[in-house]
Formats: sequence, C-alpha cells, structure tokens
Amino acid sequence: MTTNTAADHQHQPGTGRQLTLNAFLLNVGHHEAAWRHPRTDPHAPADVQHFIELARIAERAKLDSIFFADGLALWNDIRYNATLRYEPITLLSAIAQATTHIGLIATASTTYYHPYLLARAFASLDHLSRGRAGWNIVTSASDAEAANFGLDAQVPHAERYARAAEFVDVVTRLWDSWDDDALVLDQAAGVYADPDKVHAVDHVGERFTVAGPLNVPRPPQGHPVLVQAGSSEDGKEFAARYAEAVFTAQRSLADGQAFYADLKGRLSRYGRSPDQIKILPGISPVLGSTEAEALRLLDELDELTSPEYGLNQLAGMTGLDLRGLSLDDPLPTDLPGEQTVTGQQSRYSLVLDLARREKLTIRQLLRRLAGGRGHRVFAGTPEQVADELQLWFDNGAADGFNVMAPLLPGGLEDFTTQVVPILQARGLFRTEYPGTTLRDTYGLARPAARHDPAPAQA
Repeated sequence: MTTNTAADHQHQPGTGRQLTLNAFLLNVGHHEAAWRHPRTDPHAPADVQHFIELARIAERAKLDSIFFADGLALWNDIRYNATLRYEPITLLSAIAQATTHIGLIATASTTYYHPYLLARAFASLDHLSRGRAGWNIVTSASDAEAANFGLDAQVPHAERYARAAEFVDVVTRLWDSWDDDALVLDQAAGVYADPDKVHAVDHVGERFTVAGPLNVPRPPQGHPVLVQAGSSEDGKEFAARYAEAVFTAQRSLADGQAFYADLKGRLSRYGRSPDQIKILPGISPVLGSTEAEALRLLDELDELTSPEYGLNQLAGMTGLDLRGLSLDDPLPTDLPGEQTVTGQQSRYSLVLDLARREKLTIRQLLRRLAGGRGHRVFAGTPEQVADELQLWFDNGAADGFNVMAPLLPGGLEDFTTQVVPILQARGLFRTEYPGTTLRDTYGLARPAARHDPAPAQA
C-alpha cells in the first residue's frame, strides 16, 4: 500500500470547504461475512435499539447523516446472509426521536411508489425530525421486485428514468402545495389555515395524474434533501438535473476524478452550480492499529465468505449470472455491453472493468466484491484512512464519502473515534453542527415554494 501523508496533500484550513460524511448503515456491517465475525451480534438487526445506537455514534462524531438502502423484495440468499430490511422511513421515524442533528436519508423507489404517497411520507419524516429528512431516489432494477408488483419483468432502464423524472417533478410540487405561511392558527378568529395559500397541483402527465394539494404542510426544509445513486449515463443526467447529493461507487482516484468532473460539468445545462451537489463515493474502511492488523481483519472477513452467496449476490446486483462456471476461470469474453443490461448498468460495468483490468478469476472477483459490493475497500491505520479521504477530497474526486463500516457497531465506532479526530485536526471536518436541518449541515439552500400547476405532458 502506498501511504500519502498529510504533508503530501496539505489541506488549507479556513477555506470553508469541509468533508461531508454520511454513514451508510447495513445490518451488522457491509462486509458480506460480517454477521459471522465474533465482533458482531447477528441478532442485533431485529432490534431498533441497534440502529438508534448507530445513529447516536454517528451524531456524537458530528457526521452529516445516516442512510438506509432498501429494496422491495427479499434480498440476497437467506441461506448465507442476513436479509432483514425494515422499511426505512418507518425506522428513521423512530431514530428521529432519539437524535437531534444527524440527517436521516431513506431509499424509496420511483418505480413502485406513487408520488402522492411518497411526498406525504417524506414530508411527515421531515416534520417528525424537525427538518432532517433526505430521499435517496432509486428506480428499482430487479425482476424479484417486479414480481412483487404484478409484473413479469423489471421495467426497462430508460423507461424507469423517464418515470423517475416525472415522479420527482410531481413530488416537489406536492411539497410546495402549501405556502410556508399557510397555517394561521388563529384560535380567536377560528381560522386554522389560509385556503388561498394551499394550492392544487393538477398534474396531468404521461404516467401520473395527481390533483393535490398534499394533506401535510410544507416540510421544514421546503424539500427534503434529494439524493441519487445511479452512475449510468441516464443516472448521471438525472443526478445533474435533480440530485443534491450523489452516492457513487468509484474504485480509484482517477475513476473518482473522471466521474466528479463529468457530473459537475453537466450541471450548467440545468442552471445549477457545482456547489449545489455533493458527490460522495462509497468507502469501506477496515481499520487496525497497524496496516498489517487491518489487513489481517480484512483477510479474516474474506475467509468467512461463501462463494455460493457471492455468485447469487452478483447475479442479483448486476444480472451477471456466473453460477455453474468454474470459480478458477476468468470471466467469459462474450458478455453483453452495459447498454443492453436492464439491471444496474453502472455496477455491471464496474464489475467487468475490475475483473478485466486486474485479470481476476471468478473466485478472486467475488472476494474483491465481498467487502463493499463494488465500492472501495481500504485497509489501513486511522492515519492512512484519513490520508486517503483527504487525497480524494483535495484532488477533485469527492466532496465527502459514504462511509460503509465493514462491521457494526464496532467499525463505525472505530471510524468516528479514530479517523474523524484526525480529519478535524486537519481542518477537514466540523467539530459542531452548523444548524438544525440536514440542509444546514450539507450547506444547501432551502428552496423557495412554487405553486404553479404542472404543465400537461404529451
């Protein structure tokens, strides 16, 4: 491992730019064998107190936010791994009552939700948390999810994104259907709200017809923060138009810089500036008091993996089905291109590029994916991890990171107590929250209300 010291890429304190750090919470850790490791309790994900404690660990360190992924089908292979997934908006509503500042980001699908239901749910979470909600916008890319909604197969990639665009437009209009000062609450006069400040939406589009208004007042943030996680061409264009934070998987500094420049370069066509979006690559930090100790922990976890599980997960994640092939062979050479894939196109390309660039066998590829499903896994000391985060941050590859602890709660506790203080000492990360809402924490403006009816779409 090449170590970059702080002196090699010294951050300049006082510039005002600091890291955004989101904690991506997943059961007892992001490594697929985390549930088998002695540092975790496989019973923990059934108990809401496990997730409340994780949120409190993140909040004590002044992290920006926590995030839950989601899917609308049974994930993975229940023979080999934990699959429990509580509905994230419900879970975050409980966590909201036990925290005060940490942002609360939930995943919800534009393919299977309805705009009115989703707008209401996130407006409710924003009110319950006093302005800390964020929506991770996904389009759902598995046949298993489609089967739970009466479909024979998943919706084609391009159609999913076209639906998502109209969906987000309707949701934001519903959030804006109440003016900020619509509530009067005049007990003496008997006036609860000003009906002239509560507006119909009257959206008639290709996929949705929604009258409005919402039956929840305008969220404290105006709009909960919009997050997006797709890195395909459609995904990047969608992010440039709508997203305020992007979770992405980049495995090298050069790949991170290319993605960062590409996405930031698309913003101007939508009248947006680069500071209106946070790009947050995923990183799974495996920590040890020495580099050798960190590598031993990673090796321990990898030794607990199951090839059968890895193959099933790869097939579900990318549509790349290698089951039945020899684990000691390289990938087949006749695999289809990204644009023909109906699943997660960007993750499919990342996996193929990794395997071919490093000439990996299928067995080696599965081990490389075990720690972060394609996200970067970095094993080292707290100083080395801090150096790596700073290197990406100072060199145009990231505005911050989606931190994917390999073990929970221990890995998150290690990161927040060992890495975060180094970042704070370097002037790279806050020591106090700047305000009370997630928009305050992310440094994002609160959008002004709009209540003009949506134009009809052809």
